[in-house]
Amino acid sequence: MSEASSCPAGQETPAPGCRLGALYWACVRNDPVQLQATLDGGVSPEEATQVDGNGRTGLMVACYRGFQSVVALLSRCPFLDVNQQDKEGDTALMLAAQAGHVPLVSLLLNYYPGLDLERRDQRGLTALMKAAVRNRSECVAALLMAGADLTAVDPVRGKTALEWALLTDSFDTVQRIRMLLRRPQIEQLSQHYQPEWPALPGLVAQAQAQAQATPSLLERLQATLSLPFAQFPQEGGVLDHLVTITTSLASPFLTTACHTLCPDQPPALGTRSKSVPELLGTAPPPTPAPQPLQVVPGSRVLIPYQSHEGVLSMCPQWLQPRDSSSPRPQAPKIRLSKASSSPTQYKLQPRPRENQRLALPVWRYQELRMERRRQEEEARWAQN
Repeated sequence: MSEASSCPAGQETPAPGCRLGALYWACVRNDPVQLQATLDGGVSPEEATQVDGNGRTGLMVACYRGFQSVVALLSRCPFLDVNQQDKEGDTALMLAAQAGHVPLVSLLLNYYPGLDLERRDQRGLTALMKAAVRNRSECVAALLMAGADLTAVDPVRGKTALEWALLTDSFDTVQRIRMLLRRPQIEQLSQHYQPEWPALPGLVAQAQAQAQATPSLLERLQATLSLPFAQFPQEGGVLDHLVTITTSLASPFLTTACHTLCPDQPPALGTRSKSVPELLGTAPPPTPAPQPLQVVPGSRVLIPYQSHEGVLSMCPQWLQPRDSSSPRPQAPKIRLSKASSSPTQYKLQPRPRENQRLALPVWRYQELRMERRRQEEEARWAQN
């Protein structure tokens, strides 16, 4: 990690002893112009990973406070670790999701390659669980359609995001999750989608049958006395179908304005979707994972030498290995001294030989009290 900050977490003016760079302060002050100038001038790896007193980078602060322009500009910042965690284990995605900033969650999911949706904080909660606890239904829907695992459980209570939403009375989130489970795929974003309404023939036949039949007296009274109330669009109804066909790939509103890069893979519940840099091929290559050492039977394995900066750097200097040319380090000298004896505060009564039990010690204040009582008794006998 780079330079640690001695600045307070909520301070927006750099103190004389604060060593945070211009990138962090541009993010905290929500200054896109200064941030753009800083990015154009070049950013070092140390400046991109600087943290404040809470262990948060400029991206984390911007996601927590809802600075959309800053988060959009930081997607072009090199050496930026989007999965970096603060002292409580929160990432930028967790802070944006639990705060309910839906545009920021979409920015992180679509423009930050390598985003880890299953990263956990110190309590073992993911971004999906934290958004469900706070009843952020739109953030929960965005995370689920981006590939968040709905079956993941926390290690403490063993509950999923849906169970946490039920436990915390987040009814909007519960309803949204159940709706997504009924329709787990955005079928209109596929080239195989047919814009015909499946329920139309059945509704037409039902309407024709009702028109031919003579309404009864009760139906007439209900139609006369019923009051029209505003209702939400019915799932699978005519308004739902209208929204579906106007947002499909066959709609003229979309075919004239955009072109999909993956028409055969529409967004689906629990399926990890690629970010825009990954689709365009501009994302940096992922860091290769270290390959495990393969041992071949019958061959010798050479263990590479580890420098003193590795694990041995935690050992004292006089315990580290040395070569013949280096001087012999001196072993630390430990000086022992006996503590001064404290004055005796109690007096042990002599134990008789026939009594083998331990006698209770007689303290000084007890001796004074017994002496005072003896003097009072002698004075009382002298008066009598």
